Amino acid sequence: MLTATGRRLRLGGLFAAVVLLLLGTLVGTDDDFPFGPFRMYATADPADGQVLSTTLEAVTADHQVVSVGEADVGLRRAEYEGQLSRLTPAVLAQLVAVHAHRRPEDPPWVALRVVQAAYALHHGEPSTRSRRVLTAWPAR
Repeated sequence: MLTATGRRLRLGGLFAAVVLLLLGTLVGTDDDFPFGPFRMYATADPADGQVLSTTLEAVTADHQVVSVGEADVGLRRAEYEGQLSRLTPAVLAQLVAVHAHRRPEDPPWVALRVVQAAYALHHGEPSTRSRRVLTAWPAR
């Protein structure tokens, strides 16, 4: 049996959790998860909007462009997409060093760039694509 104090503590905890969930739902951001919405799964792009896709591309000494994956530098796409403002040429240089350490059998990279493709949607279908380099190492 619960004592009266135990019941009050449980009701107080339940009330606090409900209030946090309601506030998080109404004004929360991803940073408030689990009390705020996790918008990655709660939103959709407009049917006539734009979808952005960010990738890392490396260039080898023989001018081959290779797509950079998690096994190459230890970063998943979602991790670097969430940190785009921090991906400076100096950070990209560190990623090049990580790749050389992790995959010494691969051809060395002479350049690394962050590329963002923008896909314009027309009635929910991709219509045009543009591409731009956000930052690069070595810096141009």
